[in-house]
Amino acid sequence: MNTTETKNSPLLRTATLAATVALALGLAACDKNDDRTAGQKLDSAIAKTEAAAEDAKAKTEAAAHDAKVTMQDAAQEAKARTEEAAHDASVKTEEMTQEAREKMQETSQQAKADTREVTANAKAAVEDAGITARVNAGLAKDAELSALRIDVDTKEGVVTLTGPAKSEQAKERATQIARGVEGVSRVVNNLTINPGT
Repeated sequence: MNTTETKNSPLLRTATLAATVALALGLAACDKNDDRTAGQKLDSAIAKTEAAAEDAKAKTEAAAHDAKVTMQDAAQEAKARTEEAAHDASVKTEEMTQEAREKMQETSQQAKADTREVTANAKAAVEDAGITARVNAGLAKDAELSALRIDVDTKEGVVTLTGPAKSEQAKERATQIARGVEGVSRVVNNLTINPGT
C-alpha cells in the first residue's frame, strides 16, 4: 500500500481523529491551568500527532533505505567473494592440471626407460641363450668333449664351463671352442680334470 492511499483511508482518518480527540480531552482534563480553548488544544494535539506521524514516516523511510543499502552492500560483497572463490578454484584447477601433465610426462619417460631396460635385458638374455647354444654345438662336434656332461652358462657374454674334462688338453680345447663363438667376451673354465671320464 503506498503512502497516498494510507493518508486517504477513511478508517485511518477516523482512527487518527479519535486518537486526537482522546488526546485533546486527556490534555484538557490534566491541564486545567492551561488558558487555551478546547479547539486550540485540539489543534495542538492534531499538530503533535501529525508531527509524530511525519517523524515515524521519516524514520521508517530511513530504516528502509538503510536496509536497502545494507542488502546491496551484502549482495556486492557476496558477489565479490563468489568471483574470488571462482578465480581461486580456476587457478587451483589449472595448477592441478599442470601437475597432472608433468606427472604423466614423468611417468611416460620412466615407462620408456623401463621398457628400454627390459628390452635390453631381454635382448641380452636372447643373445646369452644363443651364445650358450653355439658353445654347446661347438663342444658337441669335438669327439672328446661331446660325451662329457659339460654345463655351459652365459651371462652378459661371459661363458662359464662347469663339469669334468678327460685331460688338460680337453679342458683347454673347451676354452678355445667357447672363445671362438661370436659374442663371447670372456670364458671362465671351471672344468675339473677327471681322466676316468
